[in-house]
Amino acid sequence: MAEAAATAASGKVVIRNIGLMLSGDIDQPILQADTIVVHDGLITAVGKLKDCDVDGATTVIDAKQTCVAPGLIDSHVHPVFGDWTPRQNQLGWIESTLNGGVTTMISAGEVHLPGRPKDIVGLKALAITAQRAFDNFRPGGVKVLAGAPVIEKGMVESDFKELAAAGVGLLGEIGLGSVKGGTEAATMVKWARAAGIQSTIHTGGPSIPGSGLIDKDVVLEADADVIGHINGGHTSLPEAHVCELCEKSSRAIEIVHNGNEKVAIAAAQMALQLKCPHRVILGTDGPAGSGVQPLGILRMVAMLSSLANIPAELVFCFATGNTAKIRKLNCGLIEVGRAADFVFMDRAQHTAGRTLLESVQLGDVPGVGMVMIDGIVRCGRSRNTPPATEIPVVVSGAH
Repeated sequence: MAEAAATAASGKVVIRNIGLMLSGDIDQPILQADTIVVHDGLITAVGKLKDCDVDGATTVIDAKQTCVAPGLIDSHVHPVFGDWTPRQNQLGWIESTLNGGVTTMISAGEVHLPGRPKDIVGLKALAITAQRAFDNFRPGGVKVLAGAPVIEKGMVESDFKELAAAGVGLLGEIGLGSVKGGTEAATMVKWARAAGIQSTIHTGGPSIPGSGLIDKDVVLEADADVIGHINGGHTSLPEAHVCELCEKSSRAIEIVHNGNEKVAIAAAQMALQLKCPHRVILGTDGPAGSGVQPLGILRMVAMLSSLANIPAELVFCFATGNTAKIRKLNCGLIEVGRAADFVFMDRAQHTAGRTLLESVQLGDVPGVGMVMIDGIVRCGRSRNTPPATEIPVVVSGAH
């Protein structure tokens, strides 16, 4: 089901009987709380049931002792228009990803549009159109931050000011267009940053026709805000070069599902070794040649937790609060004032893990029992994850 961005207010929502609350904050990943109160899409209280004002709720949800975490954020997708991807000629990929617990997606460029314009007027028009379209239309209720122009030679500072004034806040992957040199990219990154536009750079070997190798030296010189798919999308730089990027750059370390898994583990471990786990964010880089991955973010969480030996509660922060802070989003954290975007999870049926976190650290994907965006239930038991051992229920209310 696709939804317009303007939706009915959630009213007052009370979520009680939460067994495990993951905050999204890597400095305090687990909250000692069992209740969340929401009013018109925003969190108004987090704590113990006895301490929260739960009277007059429009909707009451019994979490059934399951886990509630911030909705997952996919930091790297390539949407086009609506819920269709020409790369796989597939309908419904965004709504399907909602069933994987993702509530927000961030475009790294609408590069798969057939006939994508590469002249400066055209690329600006496409970015503004994509930004407007997804601002007005949410497939399945998912928030898609789109309109990410791929920079081309000949752009000047006024182009970035014009894009920002029109509402564009992102650049598509640097390197997918004609700008591939570090010096030229660095100039445009500075123009974008001054205009309030966040930049991402392609890292590794070419991914689509027209792209090329972006090596560590170009990444360091360009100094984009996000080191896009540091583990390759699909082909990675040598592991030593990736570790060097983690050490020499202070920018966000983005690890993706469609990259090199061995290097993904090395990058995550290096971030912990350097004591900067807050820089790690997760994306899928889908849709891509390897397809659409509705469970891509959950699979990344399970892989990094199990194979990189990182506590599951920290890896969930990579996919929530870390991304929210780096991308300056009002979601991704369970705290008062943030958007009420949640994923309700429990350990998959018959997993060897005794708890949700233990099962994830063993490498199993959890079961999603419900997803909420802006305080409104958008799906119940996921059709894509393994069935959860227990699922939350709406005990009263219209949603």
